[in-house]
Amino acid sequence: MERVVGNTRIRLMRGDITAQDVDAIVNAANSHLVGGGGVDGAIHRAAGPTLAEACKAVVAERGALPTGEAVATPAGQLRARHVIHAVGPVWRGGSRGEPELLARTYQRCLELARELGLKRVAFPSISTGAFGYPAALAAPVAMATVRDAAAASGLEEIRFVLFKPEDYQIYQAAMTVVMPRTGDGMPPSPPP
Repeated sequence: MERVVGNTRIRLMRGDITAQDVDAIVNAANSHLVGGGGVDGAIHRAAGPTLAEACKAVVAERGALPTGEAVATPAGQLRARHVIHAVGPVWRGGSRGEPELLARTYQRCLELARELGLKRVAFPSISTGAFGYPAALAAPVAMATVRDAAAASGLEEIRFVLFKPEDYQIYQAAMTVVMPRTGDGMPPSPPP
């Protein structure tokens, strides 16, 4: 499934984010950039030890990354050239600014991609694994943030690469609501 916003193609796909042939993949990272479980662990395993070394250097220089921040490193053995490590919010019931922090995380990744001159970026579902953010609540935030920032991003393609079938279905439903096609029964999203 896909939509076009400005000159940016936004795609949903099922698969393994570590196998994506894009300029950068986004890692749903923890604040210390150490490979954990889920997407973070899979990216670290696939990239090899040079990714861990690059992450240690970033943390040694900058300290732990705050929620909503992102930083790029080389991608090691991945097909992508860069890994953008993004620290999303931990779900605490939704009343502690989680939607705003999640939106900020996606925005910061897109800003960083623009600063690096990237053209194609792949996102996972940030914060919905170990950080406990319900995917049904995260997906509309992710879709709306990407839709609103796509035109200014300079990116040709933004992918959401979802491993679990149920996450794909949740993101598909969110895309249909947040970015309806003309003829889907709803007016098209206004340009940002």
